[in-house]
Amino acid sequence: MRPLLFVDVDGPLIPFGGTAPYPTYGDPTPPGAHPLLSRLDPGLGPRLMALGCELVWATTWMSDANDVLAPRLGLPRLPVVDWPDEESGGDTRAGLHWKTRTLSAWAGDRPYVWLDDEITAADRAWTAAHHPAPTLLRRVDPRRGLAEADFTAVGEWSAEYVAGRS
Repeated sequence: MRPLLFVDVDGPLIPFGGTAPYPTYGDPTPPGAHPLLSRLDPGLGPRLMALGCELVWATTWMSDANDVLAPRLGLPRLPVVDWPDEESGGDTRAGLHWKTRTLSAWAGDRPYVWLDDEITAADRAWTAAHHPAPTLLRRVDPRRGLAEADFTAVGEWSAEYVAGRS
């Protein structure tokens, strides 16, 4: 069973913040579309698929990620985490990100990687203590989005996980 790879959009796939100029990709952003959509690098899709994990959208974009982003990234339709009704008001006890408990529950007993720009030490500690399978919670710099170091970290974690199962 392949590990899950939960992917957030704003920050990891669509970088923001900082003052550096950003590369833009493809056509200009269509009227009414997300204003930073031109920052979405279509090369990220194949790189994410090559990590050997089962990709899952873990974003407030919900099904819009499949409709708007997946085609631009060359990805198939992916499963989408359905957030609790209180969404951003989710369970944040002990300083946890509102997604943390939901992602662990969604994964069940499966190993997973979570790429997000808001992960903290509290999320890592809670997950290590409560999730029954190996995990990698990787905080992505939202100013730059997914970078080589992120792909390397996930690739190494995934290789270790596979080697440990042999």
